Amino acid sequence: MIGAAMAQRLEPHANLFTAMLDRMQVRMNSFGDSKASSSIFRITNRRLLLSLAIGSSLAFAQQPGLVKSEFIFDTAPFPSCHASTIVESKGALLCAWFGGTAERNPDVGIWLSRFVDGRWAPPVEVANGVQSTALRYPTWNPVLFEPKQGSLRLFYKVGPSPSKWWGMEMTSDDLGRTWSQARRLPDGILGPIKNKAIQLSNGDILAPSSREDGGWRVHFERSTDGGKTWSATASVNDTKEFQAIQPTILVHRDGRLQALGRTRANGVFSIWSDDNGKTWGKMGALGLPNPNSGIDAVTLRDGRFLLVYNHSSTARTPLNVAVSSDGVNWQSGLTLEDATVGQYSYPAVIQSTDGLVHITYTWKRERIKHTVIDPAKLVLKPIAH
Repeated sequence: MIGAAMAQRLEPHANLFTAMLDRMQVRMNSFGDSKASSSIFRITNRRLLLSLAIGSSLAFAQQPGLVKSEFIFDTAPFPSCHASTIVESKGALLCAWFGGTAERNPDVGIWLSRFVDGRWAPPVEVANGVQSTALRYPTWNPVLFEPKQGSLRLFYKVGPSPSKWWGMEMTSDDLGRTWSQARRLPDGILGPIKNKAIQLSNGDILAPSSREDGGWRVHFERSTDGGKTWSATASVNDTKEFQAIQPTILVHRDGRLQALGRTRANGVFSIWSDDNGKTWGKMGALGLPNPNSGIDAVTLRDGRFLLVYNHSSTARTPLNVAVSSDGVNWQSGLTLEDATVGQYSYPAVIQSTDGLVHITYTWKRERIKHTVIDPAKLVLKPIAH
């Protein structure tokens, strides 16, 4: 019998094959006894799906380090979703994303699911862009973050477009069950724009951010008082050289910070700071492709760095995991998705207290997928460019 986890991994392929088989059955019916051909075809269909399930399971198991992969939800009150974020709060996992009719539509809100009793709870809408009874804007790019001390925070954006949006924030003290009233961030502060903030050894919170008005520009926002007040750097990239947004921050053993992110230059950018993110050097190319899509990365507790990105300069597939010990030279860890149809994009990644790595990402703009990795078991290989 095909297990639930295997069936979930099989579903995208099964739907395609079922549609193909149905079309073939219609053709067979036209040649003879429709009842006989239908019976034969149902048996063939089941056998093919079983074989596909076994093959899918074997392929999944053949990638060392993969622990499990699952959808956050099977059904939802929205047809489209994107831009997930994940956090561990007091040992519990929470995931949020924006969902609605389609990106940019006013009905798009921020939805959240909590991992409870071994499964993801049904998603609930926790924020929207309602301004009045006559005006509602879409919401965008939620980011969950919990500082070492203080409340769990949910940052998100509201506005008609990325060039005109503004930052919002809510807090929770009960693992995301309830949330404070939303407050607008100060002018000039957008909050972490897609990827998680980090807390430095001195207690400062550093949020990776960017703007899309007047060109794509990366900047960083800092709070020295636990998120009560914020300041922002100037833009760190020359837009004539790199149109870049959505940075993610890595912390090196020697204290340096490195930021990676999305560009319009068909590749991931890299930029370094020697003073805890107060100033940054010259932005350059990392040497890995980017199809103008979001990435995310995390500093592992063993000192290595793990990056989730689309290894393509043109499409949001495949979705890959790479690992590096220096932030410069990267090796292939595994492939999360490699279908040629659809998009698998906008990953978010954290390492939980048990050492496992949790990745969430957009699956065809229809669902959010959650994958768990044991980084100690990854078998690294050279990246095929």
